[in-house]
Amino acid sequence: MTNTIDIRDAQASDAKTILHFINELAIYEKEPQAVKTNEQAILDTLFSEGATAHSIICFDGDEPIGFAVYFYNYSTWLGKNGLYLEDLYVSPDSRGKGAGRAIMKHLANQALNKNCGRFEWVVLDWNKPAIDFYDSMGAKPQNEWIIYRLTGQELIDFAK
Repeated sequence: MTNTIDIRDAQASDAKTILHFINELAIYEKEPQAVKTNEQAILDTLFSEGATAHSIICFDGDEPIGFAVYFYNYSTWLGKNGLYLEDLYVSPDSRGKGAGRAIMKHLANQALNKNCGRFEWVVLDWNKPAIDFYDSMGAKPQNEWIIYRLTGQELIDFAK
């Protein structure tokens, strides 16, 4: 019996599952201590009225095996929204079943359905399996861009 990969929009009842995947992703990315969120914050930011971020859950049969969080940004040059993938994660024991590709295809179709001009994400430079996966899809790295970030005390200090 073969299970099938299914993807659906996340629901508020998925907050605990999403938090579980966030923690697994943080461990994989060697930063488990960086997770500061909790179920209530996930409910407030992904499922409240006016939420600007969205999530999907990937299943193998009835088993949740992965998730993605995304939001829409805007390209002034294209004059269109873009879909930005914040996080994509598939549990290690479920990799190789096509779940990651199914999630990416689902989001690519979401971008097309919303008339987005692009679909973007970032990947850690040491994450060779992910880089190889994205290369296999035909995605192109944008090496000329450097990500800058203000967070925590630096953000507070700058905003004053």
